[in-house]
Amino acid sequence: MTGPTDPVEVLDCRGQRCPLPVIAAARHMPELPVGAVLRVLADDPAAALDFPAWCRMRGQEFVAATTLDGSPAYDLRRLQ
Repeated sequence: MTGPTDPVEVLDCRGQRCPLPVIAAARHMPELPVGAVLRVLADDPAAALDFPAWCRMRGQEFVAATTLDGSPAYDLRRLQ
């Protein structure tokens, strides 16, 4: 999907270990409008693999992995 990639919300999951960041994102996504981007801050090394895999399994879009203020950040777009 194309469209704006600026996140509408930021979810801070720093300090949480797998699978907690993905669970938090999964619970938060239904609160966003379809097409919106959620940015998740997660410093767990597993998050780099977990978020793209979760998006593939759940029909969401993994937009990008970035760094925000020195913390790994993952942008996820709600598609459904």
